[in-house]
Amino acid sequence: MKAVTSAFVGTGPDPETQNNQGFAMAYRHAAAYDHAGAELVACADIVEPNAKAFADYWGIEADGVFEEYLDMVTEVEPDIVSVCTPPPTHADIVTDIARSNAVQAIHCEKPMDRTWSNVERMVEVCDEEGVKLTFNHQRRFGRGYRRAKELLDAGEIGDLQRVECAAPNIYDYGSHSVDLCNYFNDEGRAEWVISQLDYRDEDLWFGAHNENQTLASWRYENGVYGLATTGIGADLVNCHNRLVGSEGTIEIGHGFPNNETDDQILRIKRDGDDGWEHVDCDGEGLHGLDTREFGRVFIDRAIADVVEAVENDSTSELNAENALKATEIIFGAWESSRRHGRVELPLDIEDNPLDALIEDGTLTPEPAEE
Repeated sequence: MKAVTSAFVGTGPDPETQNNQGFAMAYRHAAAYDHAGAELVACADIVEPNAKAFADYWGIEADGVFEEYLDMVTEVEPDIVSVCTPPPTHADIVTDIARSNAVQAIHCEKPMDRTWSNVERMVEVCDEEGVKLTFNHQRRFGRGYRRAKELLDAGEIGDLQRVECAAPNIYDYGSHSVDLCNYFNDEGRAEWVISQLDYRDEDLWFGAHNENQTLASWRYENGVYGLATTGIGADLVNCHNRLVGSEGTIEIGHGFPNNETDDQILRIKRDGDDGWEHVDCDGEGLHGLDTREFGRVFIDRAIADVVEAVENDSTSELNAENALKATEIIFGAWESSRRHGRVELPLDIEDNPLDALIEDGTLTPEPAEE
């Protein structure tokens, strides 16, 4: 079988960068494609030296280096393109590539985009063009999360009643957290969201605003409830994810985000148990085997799933519909804060409620220090 070919948009400047301007995700994607047996054939970055450095690092030929991503996809026609640019650029890049008729699949970094209309547009265009669109919610492939789902599906805590999560914010980091809530609830869709937020100190991640504190609740169509706490209020949930069942509780990452420990990240307490039982996760933490590698092993598994979907013409677990369900809860939480009330889903907005609240002066975060 011919190897799947992969290309990259947005290589970034430095494979060691890990801050709120970038995590060198193209380098991490490239390593995962390489491990999955895919061929790395091209890259594009508006800063040409960045693209050349990436190509040199991964052994991509000079004729596979571009500044313009559309030139790249039309000339090279890779099977999969990874989009590793900031969220506000995702929709335009993804839809341009989908309409090029040059690729089979697009694997995009999270969060999906910065406005709800762009989020929906990405999914609609890829559906129309027959392009597989996936998002890098790689955390769901970690041992702790997978084994928690296995315990839940085996009936160890009875029927699922509530999913909870804590995160530094609900949009950037929280994209993973809410996606995991949906994963545990069999990819269910929420029917309403109610939320309030606080944003007094500017917090920009990849050029996008993220609130300082959120308290959000939602209900799924199957009756399961969701709860998210972020920022300084994250102590209310006090773990990365919690599954509350009719006969017990499962916790992943107790103490997160303020007292994270990676040695015993998964535990279960069934009704009638004297205490918590810790579950072995083969040394894997919340983000992987080594937090310095920032999810390397999880990204390997995620992109292997994407490559397999292209090879077998199947649907990846990271498909856009699943990402859309999580993103709708996040935007619904912001919209609830704007409306000061419960928001029924599906959403009927086009903009970004958090950005709108800043633009109209309702929220006035103090600028971050340089």
